[in-house]
Amino acid sequence: MRRFLTELYERNTRRGVRFRYGLLAFDLVTIAFIVATSFVTRGIETEALDVVIGVIYLADVSARVYISRHRVRELLHPYGIADLVVVFSLLAPLVGEGFAFLRVARIFRVLRSYETLRRLRQDFRFFHDNEQTIIAATNLALFIYLMTALVYETQHRTNPDINNYVDALYFTVTTLTTTGYGDILMRGTTGRLMAVIIMICGISLFIRLVQVLLRPVKVEHKCPACGLKRHDPDAVHCKACGLLLHIEDEGRD
Repeated sequence: MRRFLTELYERNTRRGVRFRYGLLAFDLVTIAFIVATSFVTRGIETEALDVVIGVIYLADVSARVYISRHRVRELLHPYGIADLVVVFSLLAPLVGEGFAFLRVARIFRVLRSYETLRRLRQDFRFFHDNEQTIIAATNLALFIYLMTALVYETQHRTNPDINNYVDALYFTVTTLTTTGYGDILMRGTTGRLMAVIIMICGISLFIRLVQVLLRPVKVEHKCPACGLKRHDPDAVHCKACGLLLHIEDEGRD
């Protein structure tokens, strides 16, 4: 069983790659489900789906801990804590349903893992050519989602201006872009501090995305001599130290 789970979560086999892509797709569908249920009255069907998703997540967390060499470290890692909170929120929805949005942390970890990035580069030419832009856009999108979820979960019970995720998204984007129409306002000191965080961190991520879009196209290839990571796609020698490079291209796999 341990060997089988290790293959699914860590090995570069066809079955393992398909499983991890499937898990990523399941995470995306779950996030869409969490957002969609904010627009409807929660009934027994929604609660039942929460429990089913919670059981699947619990199995996922248990499998990761089981195959880990450092099980305590795996559980105490910020991602591990976020997963446990999500499992609790889904299996005990009346107590902690508001924390389910933290599942987005799993997507961030998957997209930042070396193995996933390597597979995406290999399987999708578009990702290979635009990796930095895609990662920067993903970071910005995840930040907007997290802030939207936090605004919704902390305000929708006490703030009549925020009734669903669209209201929260509208406030987040207008704050992020410093447009600030003023028709939706955050209530309380916590709300104002959250608005400050959205402005400072969000603008930084947005500027990062713009920088990636405007700078010349480069490829990731670490020079073994000086450590320079980014080079022109057709570079033969490292610009920093002059070492002969062997950058892979379409004609050299």
